[in-house]
Amino acid sequence: MRNNLFVSFLLLFIAVQWTPAGLLAQSGKVAGKVPVKVTDLLKIKSISEVTLNRDGARVAYTVKTIEPDTASKWDYVYVNHIYLSPADGSAPPKQLTVKESSSQPAWSPDGKQLAFVRTVNRKPQIFILPLDGGEPFQCTHFKYGAGTPKWSPDGKAILFSSNIELHDLLKDSSLNPGQEIPKWPYERTGFDRSESLRSTADIKADPDGNVDELRAYLDNDAADKKAKVVTKLNFQDETNVNPDLSFNHFFIQPIGQDAPPQLLTKRLFYNYTNAELTPDGLHLIITGLIDSTEHPDRTDESCIYRANADGSGLQLLLGGKELTFNSARISPSGKLLAFQYDSTRRVTVPHLAFISLDAPTSPTTIPFDRASGNYTWSTDEKYIYFTAQSNGGIPLYRANRLTGKTEALSGYNSGTGSYDLRGNRLVLVRTEISSPFELFSSDAALKDPRRISSFNSDWIADRQLSQPEKHVFLNTLGDTVEYWVMKPVNYTPGKKVPLLLDIHGGPTAMWGPGENSMWQEFQYFAGKGYGVVYCNPRGSGGYGYHFLRANVKDWGAGPTGDVLTALDKTVDEGWADTSKLLVSGGSYAGYLVAWIVGHDHRFKAACAQRGVYDLATFFGEGNAWRLVPIYFGGYPWEPATKAILQRESPITYVDKITTPLIIFHGENDRRTGFVQGEMLYRSLKVLGRPVEYVRHPGGTHELTRSGDNRQRIDQLLRTYEFFERWLAR
Repeated sequence: MRNNLFVSFLLLFIAVQWTPAGLLAQSGKVAGKVPVKVTDLLKIKSISEVTLNRDGARVAYTVKTIEPDTASKWDYVYVNHIYLSPADGSAPPKQLTVKESSSQPAWSPDGKQLAFVRTVNRKPQIFILPLDGGEPFQCTHFKYGAGTPKWSPDGKAILFSSNIELHDLLKDSSLNPGQEIPKWPYERTGFDRSESLRSTADIKADPDGNVDELRAYLDNDAADKKAKVVTKLNFQDETNVNPDLSFNHFFIQPIGQDAPPQLLTKRLFYNYTNAELTPDGLHLIITGLIDSTEHPDRTDESCIYRANADGSGLQLLLGGKELTFNSARISPSGKLLAFQYDSTRRVTVPHLAFISLDAPTSPTTIPFDRASGNYTWSTDEKYIYFTAQSNGGIPLYRANRLTGKTEALSGYNSGTGSYDLRGNRLVLVRTEISSPFELFSSDAALKDPRRISSFNSDWIADRQLSQPEKHVFLNTLGDTVEYWVMKPVNYTPGKKVPLLLDIHGGPTAMWGPGENSMWQEFQYFAGKGYGVVYCNPRGSGGYGYHFLRANVKDWGAGPTGDVLTALDKTVDEGWADTSKLLVSGGSYAGYLVAWIVGHDHRFKAACAQRGVYDLATFFGEGNAWRLVPIYFGGYPWEPATKAILQRESPITYVDKITTPLIIFHGENDRRTGFVQGEMLYRSLKVLGRPVEYVRHPGGTHELTRSGDNRQRIDQLLRTYEFFERWLAR
């Protein structure tokens, strides 16, 4: 009997080893599957802008793909197209737009047409596509461009937004027939308000003329981009020094008429972030900057207003000093308004609340200790749906308006992206380890969601994936810190492998299985034989108010203790090679990488991307400069703050850095300021330390997420090559 058992076991072993369904190589490879490659980045299709028609039967959405650039062999371009699917997944998706990139789909009230946005002569314009047949036609021809289309309730007009520069608002006779100027000071030193804004267009430009004529000459230089004259506080955008002020306004355009669009946001020199018509079409709910005599750069407050449908009769609904109100969403009946409010002066978690529009009184706040967003009302107005980063995932939640209780409809191992709800039909974009973007459909309670797309699942089916394992520990503050460990896809038990500590930025970001932006990078390194560990240290989002504020005036030592504890606990599992430890991170995590290698020398090599290394100079170099007073309590010239900034700046400890370091920075990164990378590199070079500096021309702070795809591949490959250089495997 013992021999028969042995023979049976042997036959079973041979069958498992050699049958196609169960073929496993000794290395752990799955038959027919390969690890994720760097060029798989080009295969990922992103799904967004999900919108259901009124009866919930059909869903439109945008799919972004990466396509070869026909003008350059090794380059790629992003292409957006609109797709249509039955909401129940009963038929495959249908691509509605084919030629030019298109986005921002919006259903007409009767469900027979879709409005969308497409670029014409370098300006976005709104098109309308009849769904019963026919070509899309251009609805707007607005010289400043048109975006974010919304239909009027009667389907006869389109509400849209347009960004207009200050100098255009001053001289546009149709938008500004009274030649108004701002109530707030223009802050051009030595001039009063009217002088600083007056036009020199009618004055002869002469460099040798009188003062008015030479001013006209200088204005021409500025107009021709020969000089940038900076007078505003927020003089950097994401890519450049930008001295110009611009304002987002809302208009309504009758469909099929030659009439020009009507301006709805009539206070010209303020920004408006959102506008929406009430279901009866009689009123507008508008979100915008507070009506103030302060320069727009000097106020962070935003308010919610109600106005008549033509923009007249503007009435303040919600607003306050050092408060911001936003994300307004009108209920289906038009009687209720959900919104978010927050403090502008400190690190905090925004609050979800609602009011009655029939009789606006004090808001009702729904208790929820996470940063929520993407609000949608249920049809019966019992629930407010929303998403929120939490514990490594982005669940879909709903809050009961009547009881104030909140329930999570999905778990922490996935991420909810764009979604829409109509009646009992819910359609959403979900991120999972099995795919970074797919479309799912379910009932309103998100029971038994069904995947109704295969934009990524089909090609990923041929890839070996590493599954993250979640762990927790208590840090020195007594807070629970979560971290995830990924073993190499071909890991052989008993073998020691390199281990990469990957750190998130923000510092209020959050990573976990529901995060789509790192899906490919994590899987790439796991496919190259690395273990990967990442955690959410103190100061991360997704864990509530107390945890979020735990790194105020402590960007370095405290968070370092958390991420290194996650590393230590992973090493304690026994499979990592402690002589081959690596560390990488971008933005705030670039800062933390530099801090870590200035205080800890265990790493074989390190990668710091688009980081901040001198907090005092970051105040001037980056457009995220407000992080300095918010996190460190003041400004670089104030003695107490100056001491904190010096203590918390990695450049202070640059002489202690001996770890081989590769530094990345986009050449047009104005969020952190590219000089930060230059300063760290030069300091290490003068000290004779092993360092390499890579600049990506035209690259912004978002390079690794939405930048030039050749540069995205370049950065990931250079990071891997640099690590391999020092691992010498």
